[in-house]
Amino acid sequence: MLSQETDIIWNQERSKATDFISEIEGKRENLKKMKEHLQTVTSNTSKLQSFLGVHQIEQQVHQCQRYIENLKDDERTKEVDIKMKQNDEIEKILSKLVSLESLGKAIIEKTEINLHRETSLKRKAQVKSQEQSNINNITMNIETKIEINIERPISDMICLIDGRVILVEQCGKCYLLTSDGKLQKQLPIPGDSDRVTQINQDTIAILHSLGRAIRIFNMENETVTKVLKLGNTGFGLSFSNNSLAVGMKRDEICIIDLEGNTLKSIQVQSESYLNYLSYCDKKVIYSDSEGKAVYCVDESGEQIWKYKQDLIRPEGLCMDTYGNTIVIDFDSRGIIVISKDGKDSKVLNSKEDGLLLPKCFCFKPNESSGFILDYVGNNLTKFDLSYG
Repeated sequence: MLSQETDIIWNQERSKATDFISEIEGKRENLKKMKEHLQTVTSNTSKLQSFLGVHQIEQQVHQCQRYIENLKDDERTKEVDIKMKQNDEIEKILSKLVSLESLGKAIIEKTEINLHRETSLKRKAQVKSQEQSNINNITMNIETKIEINIERPISDMICLIDGRVILVEQCGKCYLLTSDGKLQKQLPIPGDSDRVTQINQDTIAILHSLGRAIRIFNMENETVTKVLKLGNTGFGLSFSNNSLAVGMKRDEICIIDLEGNTLKSIQVQSESYLNYLSYCDKKVIYSDSEGKAVYCVDESGEQIWKYKQDLIRPEGLCMDTYGNTIVIDFDSRGIIVISKDGKDSKVLNSKEDGLLLPKCFCFKPNESSGFILDYVGNNLTKFDLSYG
């Protein structure tokens, strides 16, 4: 009977594994079809059709990413081991020479296995077509303005993977907003904060206002899980490729791992503190507000490009899905897009368009929409970029 029970359980687990493998193969086939469809919409269609098609594919890819994220809690991803557990009464029964109906029972043990999931955030261009990367075709549409009335001036803002927003006061508190831009709550992060970046679905990194430590914060449990000590004062913070880029004063950008170990030290030039930077595809883009310039360097410190035309005080910046850099020129109250090679630029929004003291700018992951926040933390503005 025990052998039969074991066979039944084994067949059940094998059937579950077979179904799970078939499900994964189906997802892989869908990705293959998306790739083929992507080549079609970017080469054989009009600009409008290409834009709409690419947007639809990006949404499908995002759904696949969420599916992979959810696998970490799926029982089917655990390793199965069937073991025999002896009946505690066997010795007593044998000693009495009575008949046995059961020697024990079959049980299932499941252990975690490494799925090699990619859970870090990467702001990469999902699709690069000549029409969409031409910044002359980019226009900014202001949708709505939302009053939030934060108590102190703002130093940083990001959009999370799920669309929600985190705001950071200058040397102050962190606030969580809904995906619609409504103030939800203050996050219970100890100490004063200055910069924020997201590591994965549930985790963010916060740079302490004194710049000597980075707190790793779990959004789901609302707890600090780790504190990374810095050897010098940090000002800017960005995450990519399982590493953090930290702007150290005026002349150095450190690349550190999530244990706090320094992987690279990039020597750079800047007349101002390295408050705002974006780390992606093994390069760092940073603004130099006093030097009136935006720089792009690789991980060796070699300058890829430098942009200085018509800038007065560049501050907050980020990259769109096509590798272009969006930067806020604080003193001119303008929002400028710089081409991915640093050669061209275009004003997307100026003070005549009505934005008051724009300070921070962020995209929703893999989308062309996002939020602009003013310096005093009164108004959050929703926008959308059109690429043709």
